[in-house]
Amino acid sequence: MQTADFRRHAHQLADWMADYFENIAQYPVKPPVLPGDIKDQLPAGPPLRGEAFEQLMADFERIILPGMAHWQHPQFMAYFPATRSAPSVLAEMLTAAIGAQCMIWYTSPAAEELEERCMEWLRSMLALPAGWYGSIHDTASTATLVALLMARERISRFAINRQGWYGQPRLRVYASEHVHSSVPKGVRIAGFGEENLVLIPTGEDFAMLPHKLEEAIRHDLGQGFRPTCVVAALGTTSSTAIDPIRPIGEICRKYGLFFHVDAAYAGTALLLPEKRWMSDGLELADSFVFNPHKWMFTNFDCTAFYVQDKKLLTDTFSIMPEYLKTPLDRQVNNYRDWGIQLGRRFRALKLWFVIRTYGLEGLQARLREHIRIGQWLAAEIENEPDFDLLAPTPLNLVCFRYHPQGGFSEEQLNHINEQLLQSLNDSGKILLTQTKLNGKYTIRLVSGQVETKQEDVEKGWRLIKEMAKQIGR
Repeated sequence: MQTADFRRHAHQLADWMADYFENIAQYPVKPPVLPGDIKDQLPAGPPLRGEAFEQLMADFERIILPGMAHWQHPQFMAYFPATRSAPSVLAEMLTAAIGAQCMIWYTSPAAEELEERCMEWLRSMLALPAGWYGSIHDTASTATLVALLMARERISRFAINRQGWYGQPRLRVYASEHVHSSVPKGVRIAGFGEENLVLIPTGEDFAMLPHKLEEAIRHDLGQGFRPTCVVAALGTTSSTAIDPIRPIGEICRKYGLFFHVDAAYAGTALLLPEKRWMSDGLELADSFVFNPHKWMFTNFDCTAFYVQDKKLLTDTFSIMPEYLKTPLDRQVNNYRDWGIQLGRRFRALKLWFVIRTYGLEGLQARLREHIRIGQWLAAEIENEPDFDLLAPTPLNLVCFRYHPQGGFSEEQLNHINEQLLQSLNDSGKILLTQTKLNGKYTIRLVSGQVETKQEDVEKGWRLIKEMAKQIGR
């Protein structure tokens, strides 16, 4: 592609993207396709000769776009948001154009130093402990695996890195019974074995019970196991339950366990001083992760990971082949030593664009509005006789179910709500997800796109009530 053609097509794409931003509500949230529908429209083999850009865009709009779920749609209220914003998209365009490999300072000095500064900004913005060190990863799943590996090497004094698991006792990891799936996956990958993940009971608010954690640790010590790591959730995936950080941290200090805090979604709320009760005791943690790509309007992927002990982190991961040595290694941060990947994208640029475009006050204003709308919906559900609010609503995730009059059993209510969710999602007008809380089929609704308005949630709530009545009949 010649530069003149690139320039022309880039302008066309910029117009297309701007139109998409403005008209996204016109698309179905969930595409009306079945497995295989998209693949069947694609040729079985690649083209022998190059094709025109116009043909590529025509096929993109004819085949690909109709098969996409639109995460930025105002009625996308499933999972947690994977937000994007205009400044973040623009930064991604620059990143793609530069095409830098940012594994060490020497290969991209500005990328390394901007990442370092952005991590310092975020640490201050969230009121994290001053002595923590941060770096950017792709996802919280990766960062949690990094934390588990750090815990493994600290307890074994790096023996597992050197010689494997030979002669090691059974190392135990502890987490809430509502733990995110990344923790059991990380426990598998790190070699602990899923049988050594101990799930701790939760209370009525679905947060971990510290006294149950201590009981489990003492039991394992009595069995000759070696308690190694606790993963607490600052906002569980099912209900945004807030595990009590300070008492858990004190238990970890008492027994010498590594303490990792997973705040993938809810961590962004720490931008708000009034929400920092959630992080009380965070100075007792060894590591902390949250995702700006979830609720801080930064394109996926961008995960902020902080550690208290930088040397433990780099000693766990650093390998120094001759071809990666540079004369400046002792003077800089080489982030390839701070995690699993050698190759690293220039993720700091989009984070920098977002923070500078909105400013701390602009980010705070949007978060407060999202939380206010979530509290409004929770109050609406509590006042609706045919609906149950099934969990506390500390932020903007609302967990509920339809509960029509008529003496239905729990099994019947679960089936009714499963039907309701399926009907809502099949409509293409809204997208929600589910969880199980105390055995109850629970519908989750969370809305946190950068331009979320109350009218968007009101529209979704009206649709939910209308479809619930149809199913009730």
